[in-house]
Amino acid sequence: MLATILLLCAALAAPAGTGPASTLGELEGEELAFGAFTARFAADGSFEIVAAGAGWPPLRGQWKTLANDRLELRQPTSTATEGPLAGCDQAGTYNAAVRDGRLELLLEEDPCRMRGMLLGASTWRPSGSEIEVPERRFAFERTATERPLPEARPADGSWPSFRGPAASGVAEDADLPVSWDVTAEDEARRRENVLWRVEVPGLAHSSPVVWGDRVFLTTAISSAGEATFRPGLYGDGDADPDRSQQRFELLAFDKRSGEPLWRQLAVEMAPREKRHIKSTYANPTPATDGRTVVAWFGSQGLYAFDVEGNLRWSLDHGHIDLGAYDVPSYEWGPASSPILWQGKVILQVDTQTDDFVMALDAASGELLWRTPRDELPTWGTPTVIEAPTGPELVTNGAHWIRGYDPRNGEELWRLGGSSKITAPTPIAAEGLIVVASGRAPERPIFAVRPGSRGDLTLEAGESSNEAIAWSHQRRGPYMPTPLAYRGLLYVLANNGVLDAYDLGTGEEVYRQRLQHGGSGYSASPVAAGGRIYLSGEDGQVLVVAAGREFEQLGVGEMGEPLMATPAISGDILFLRSQSHLTAIASRDEADVHASDDPPTAPPEHP
Repeated sequence: MLATILLLCAALAAPAGTGPASTLGELEGEELAFGAFTARFAADGSFEIVAAGAGWPPLRGQWKTLANDRLELRQPTSTATEGPLAGCDQAGTYNAAVRDGRLELLLEEDPCRMRGMLLGASTWRPSGSEIEVPERRFAFERTATERPLPEARPADGSWPSFRGPAASGVAEDADLPVSWDVTAEDEARRRENVLWRVEVPGLAHSSPVVWGDRVFLTTAISSAGEATFRPGLYGDGDADPDRSQQRFELLAFDKRSGEPLWRQLAVEMAPREKRHIKSTYANPTPATDGRTVVAWFGSQGLYAFDVEGNLRWSLDHGHIDLGAYDVPSYEWGPASSPILWQGKVILQVDTQTDDFVMALDAASGELLWRTPRDELPTWGTPTVIEAPTGPELVTNGAHWIRGYDPRNGEELWRLGGSSKITAPTPIAAEGLIVVASGRAPERPIFAVRPGSRGDLTLEAGESSNEAIAWSHQRRGPYMPTPLAYRGLLYVLANNGVLDAYDLGTGEEVYRQRLQHGGSGYSASPVAAGGRIYLSGEDGQVLVVAAGREFEQLGVGEMGEPLMATPAISGDILFLRSQSHLTAIASRDEADVHASDDPPTAPPEHP
């Protein structure tokens, strides 16, 4: 089995410029594997790299070794001047090394973008050999000086984690405006329905969370200056070139005035992982129970503060490698957010190498349970729902949608048939659990009955069974989490198509294409007072009436991209845009709290 690698070792050790034909024989049936790809490097100097799945054209051409353990690849027959194969007729060079029977390639220079993205940081093993998964090590640290946790403020109107209570996205009693414009030239119009607006340092897509009179937010501040991302509808899997030292921070603001209360440094370091060009180094939303605020910064660790900004404990779990399941060299960064449930911090981590869901004691950081998973990388946040048979922790996943007992991590049920890339968060409403994903070709929506047990997977041709009330194929959202509200299920696609279904039956009620400037939607919809708020990457919030007929009620203009899902508390809508946190409230509410002076920058915590 190691014939391919051994022969390739000899080739890589050959003198500079030596053609492979003088050192290699034919590679009869031997293959190297990397994710969904296989490669053959033949003794005649030809190579072929093909993908098991659709969507990737084969890479074929000539290879040879260069000085200093470098490999040159060229595809002389490629004449493309645009698209992924542009530049592939030119030579690309890679540093090459063989360690423990595996070929490691590191990009030096390659004008062929597709080739560089695939091979740039790749490790190839003999096809059929087992993938070695290194043991993950956890380093827990508790602060030297422990203060007693403060008593929690009343939970009324709180929005404690991503998408609010149980990820529902609903604040039924809130009375929110339907229009505003922070970009208006007229000052009166600019301030209308705007309670306050404060600039936030750094770059992050995490959502605000609210408890009592405080709003909490995370950010990552680059030492190299202003960091950027690229919104829009595109399929590029590129990583952003930013690898600069970052300050990973948690910030607190006064809910009604926007006055910054404190900002606390979690850690300062160069990121251990890459981020997608549409992503940031602070995607996960923090979570709070009114006493503890938990922030997860992916590979940079998990941090627990009290609500006054004092660090309680931290957990270093090493590199978190998330990216395309079929191209492991792609690395996009995490987005799953921690949640707090009955004194437990629950975190879902599905990576290229290992997968688990775990629960920690929120006050002490003690590991309570950790359950391994066999999964592909995922980006959805777990949700705890109350079933007739007891609580269920529901997780989205590519291999299996699963239900666990959040008290001990025991798996209760599993459901197959999901997409290979999953980002939406499970939700529950009106006696159903709704889980969806939007990567083609599956793109399913499942309505699961709580309390089910065992394997719930539908048989071929089925759309329902005893455990599945209804399902749809090829209708699931890629990024936004669905919204269950007043008997309907709203599903927002990245391209701006809004579907409404009867929640009980799955019957389609309407399908409507929303207006947008071309960038689409990543944030999840939220609802309050019979209205649905849809935040677009172009900087507009569309306000739509809840109901069986589509009706647009108004537009909120934010002036910069909206990637984060809004939060709602009381009668205030909190919107995180690229550089600001804005509180939107009715005219009367805004007039009461309006100030001629905007809130100042948040002070650093001592």
